[in-house]
Amino acid sequence: MNPQTIVVKIGTSSLTQKNGQIAIATIASLVETLTALRQKGHRIVLVSSGAVGVGCLRLNLKEKPRKMALKQAVAAVGQGRLMRTYDDLFNSLGQPIAQILLTRRELMERNSYVNASNTFEELLNLGVIPIVNENDTIAVDELKFGDNDTLSALVASLIKANWLFLLTDVDRLYSDDPRIVPNATPIDLVSSNEFNQLQVTAGGSGSSWGTGGMATKLAAARIATSSGVTMVITQGQQPQNILKILDGESLGTKFEPQTQTDNARKRWIAYGLIPMGKLYLDDGAVTAITQRGKSLLPAGITNVEGEFTAGDAVQLCDRNLQEVARGLVNYSSQELNKVKGSHSTDIASILGYNASDTAIHRDNLVIKD
Repeated sequence: MNPQTIVVKIGTSSLTQKNGQIAIATIASLVETLTALRQKGHRIVLVSSGAVGVGCLRLNLKEKPRKMALKQAVAAVGQGRLMRTYDDLFNSLGQPIAQILLTRRELMERNSYVNASNTFEELLNLGVIPIVNENDTIAVDELKFGDNDTLSALVASLIKANWLFLLTDVDRLYSDDPRIVPNATPIDLVSSNEFNQLQVTAGGSGSSWGTGGMATKLAAARIATSSGVTMVITQGQQPQNILKILDGESLGTKFEPQTQTDNARKRWIAYGLIPMGKLYLDDGAVTAITQRGKSLLPAGITNVEGEFTAGDAVQLCDRNLQEVARGLVNYSSQELNKVKGSHSTDIASILGYNASDTAIHRDNLVIKD
């Protein structure tokens, strides 16, 4: 196989044992596997959960804290200890690593997004394995990724990865939770055409320490596959399966990438930004942007929700309140409230100026799947 760019995400449930202790054997196997992949010439990024769980262990806490300030403090304790573990193991094999802590803020601003991409590129060129986690110590709710499944998919999109492996506490995706429903059907392959029809009962997190569940993994699959990335869900306690999957063995659940993928800018709009408001559209505007590839004009806007400024991301919704697209606005919420329902030729007379004939240009629009 030609050298590939591979993102591997491992969850807290795989990094810790049932008693809360660090699963050293699993981490050691993961380190050996990723080092072996690097020696084969592949470019590797590891997205690792576990900072809060390890911090709880270090501080003898019996459950994950719910208070934000306490959780951030515990994450600060755990992150250093987790990286110490990784560094000791990788160093024993002669493999250099780097730590990258991200919040959504780094991916919301275009310049920061590009800088993050450049940093990853240089580290990978140096043969380093970056270890990524959400910066729990400073992240606030509105800027959090929510879970590392989402973070890993965004990183895979950011660095134009070929593969994303989600290592979890089940061996693959099932039609239902196999821990509850014994006859749940295993799903080995999800083609790009089958993804939207996939019927799965997606539950919550599998352990008391985790934040993700199968629902977040399906959301990650949507982000990754739309970016041209092949995603695999497989058993976290057997990271060596990554090597077998790359060699063609059918293990875990494989999600095929979509053939038509958005460019990097549109992926950034769709997944990197937090919408600051909503625009409600009439039927004509919905048809124009979703079926004819047109820009959104003020005439098609029926209502404006939220407070935002020009350049912010907003959701575009139809008469049934369903999101149909997302984009970057050319006007603030106050300005759009004044010109909604009006023809573009009337913008100057209403506002006293005309920054653009469009509310959102088609180049800054992403249609929802």
